[in-house]
Amino acid sequence: MTPRRILLLLFVGVIGGTFSGALGVGGGIVMVPLILWLLRFDQRRAAATSLAAIVLSSLSGSITYLIAGHTDVVAGLLIGLGGVAGTLIGTRLLKVLPLAILRWGFIALLLVIAVRVLLVIPDRGEGIELSPGVVIGFVITGVVVGILAGLFGIGGGVLIVPVLITVFGANDLAAKGTSLLAMIPISISGSIANYRNGMLRIGDGLIIGAAALVASYGGASLAFIMPPWLSALLFGVFLIATAAQLAFRAVKAQRAAKSGDAT
Repeated sequence: MTPRRILLLLFVGVIGGTFSGALGVGGGIVMVPLILWLLRFDQRRAAATSLAAIVLSSLSGSITYLIAGHTDVVAGLLIGLGGVAGTLIGTRLLKVLPLAILRWGFIALLLVIAVRVLLVIPDRGEGIELSPGVVIGFVITGVVVGILAGLFGIGGGVLIVPVLITVFGANDLAAKGTSLLAMIPISISGSIANYRNGMLRIGDGLIIGAAALVASYGGASLAFIMPPWLSALLFGVFLIATAAQLAFRAVKAQRAAKSGDAT
């Protein structure tokens, strides 16, 4: 653990934590490519390290939103409950599943959601009204998000936030706070599974997570002062950038696989 390595880990955490607090995402969609680029981890180890760091960034971010009154605790717990089950599935699939088809499907889903987010400006009004259908919807959302978290090393906020806004009618701040709360059990369960599978070095995750924990407070402060239309615009652009990033990695992986087959 050289000083240079520690600085790189801290840098990844600061960037991820800022995105986490400002957009209500775990930050993994930013941290994974930075870990791949700066620290030269392989895809599986980068995903596992990112998910471990998300534990701390989500915890600090969710506390900030909760104190400000922008968190639906019931929704967060229900999504988190479903997410724990989904993460256990996703981390098992990560060891054995070819990710190409899933990755392209995920990219298409992100683009659809991005269009929806850009067209619907959230209203910072009342919270979500609970009903049996809504409760079931929260749990199903959690399961899907958990599977994706385990497969791609993301906290799930990239899906939870737009789903809460466009499907369940939450305002943008409540969606972000609830998303961060839900990601705590999701990222914890996924990290435990990754550690048992030998894909996680806890020290790396703790260093990134500590930096993300501090940076997420500043990110959340930015979210509180952004108007809803700007929040929607930034999140839509973020989703499109995420899809483009994943597409680039997918094409690169396919080319590498073809080169390997040719040799």
